[in-house]
Amino acid sequence: MFSKFTTFFRGYDWFLAVVIFVLCAISLSAIYSVDLSQGKDLVYFPKQLLNIIIGFILVFVLGRVHRTRYMGLARFVYIFGLLLLILVLFFGQNIRGTTGWFRVAGFSFQPAEYAKFALIILLGWWIQKQGRSFHSISFLISTALAMGFLVGLVMLQPDFGSAMVLVGIWYGMLVVVGVKKRFTAGIVLIGIFAMVCAWFFLLVPYQKERIYSFLQPDRDPLGSGYNVRQSLIAIGSGKLFGGGIGFGSQSQLHFLPEAQTDFIMSVVGEELGFVGFFLVLVLWYMLIWRLISIASKGDDDFSSYTVIGVALLYCIQILVNVGGATGMLPVTGVTSPFLSYGGSSLLINFALLGVVMSISRSQTLRINKDMYYVE
Repeated sequence: MFSKFTTFFRGYDWFLAVVIFVLCAISLSAIYSVDLSQGKDLVYFPKQLLNIIIGFILVFVLGRVHRTRYMGLARFVYIFGLLLLILVLFFGQNIRGTTGWFRVAGFSFQPAEYAKFALIILLGWWIQKQGRSFHSISFLISTALAMGFLVGLVMLQPDFGSAMVLVGIWYGMLVVVGVKKRFTAGIVLIGIFAMVCAWFFLLVPYQKERIYSFLQPDRDPLGSGYNVRQSLIAIGSGKLFGGGIGFGSQSQLHFLPEAQTDFIMSVVGEELGFVGFFLVLVLWYMLIWRLISIASKGDDDFSSYTVIGVALLYCIQILVNVGGATGMLPVTGVTSPFLSYGGSSLLINFALLGVVMSISRSQTLRINKDMYYVE
C-alpha cells in the first residue's frame, strides 16, 4: 500500500510544490483578511481554498500525463481555445464593460486565461516541429497568426491586459529561440503602431483613464488615480513587519478597491510589511529560477520551450501586477500567479504547472533509469 503511494508521487519536483504551497498559504492569509473587512460571512476565502485544492490535484494528475501527449493535443487545445473565445462574445457575461466570462451554477470561467495555456502549448509544439529552423519568415508569420487570432478575439471583449500578456508570451519566445534581430525590431515598431490604433479604435474610456492616471498620478486623485494612491499608502504604512493579518487600515476600512485581485500585493505589504512583500518576491524568484533550470534540461525542444513559455507568463503577470500596485505600470487587471484571488487564472496557472511537472518528472525518471543502468 505504502509502496504504491510512493510510486505515484515518484519523480515530482517537490521544490516547486513547496514554493507554490507557501505562496498559496500567503494568498489565503491575505484573502482571509480581505474577507474580514466585509463584516459578514466569508466570501472569497472558501472559493480560493477550494480552487487551490483543485489546483494541486490538477498538478499531480497532469504531471502523470506523458509530455508527448501534450504535443499530440497541441492543435486541439489551440482550436478549443479559439472556439471558447468566439462563444464568449455571444454567450458570455459582461462585467465592467468586458464580455469575457462564462457563468454556470455560480462558477465563472474566463476563456482569455485558457488562451494563455493554449498559446504556450501550441508554440512549444510548433518550435519542436521546426527542427531549430527559426530564422525563416514563414516561422515568424505562422506563429504571429496563431497569436494574432487569439489576441484579436480577446480585444473584441475587450480585455487589453490579457491581450498584452499573450503578445508578451509570443514575443518573449521568439527572442528566446533566437529569431533574427531585424525581425524582433520590426515587431516592436508594428507593436507601437498597433497600440496607437488600439487607443483610437479599441480601448474603452475606463481603460484610457487608467493610462492617463499612470502618466499623471495626481491628475484625478479621488477618481481614476484613487486606486493606485491608496495602494501606495497601504504598502508604505506596512513599514518593516506590517500591522498583522486583519489589521491593515487601508484594506480593512475599504480604502483599497479590488484588494483581493489587482492589489493583493498591497494587502501583503500593509499587513506583513516589507518582510512579507520581499518574501513573496523571493518565492517568485525561486519559482522562475526552478522553471529555467527545468527548461535547460529538457528532453526535447517542446519540453524546454513550453517551460520557458510558462516562465514568461509568470514573469509578465508578476511584473504587470506588482507594477500596477506600485504605480510603476498602468493597472490592467492582470492577476499575480498563485497569490491573487481568481478561479480561471489560478487554475490555469496550476494546469501549466502540471505540464511542467510532467516534463520535470520525465527528466527525473530518465536520469534515475540511466543511473540504474550504469550501475
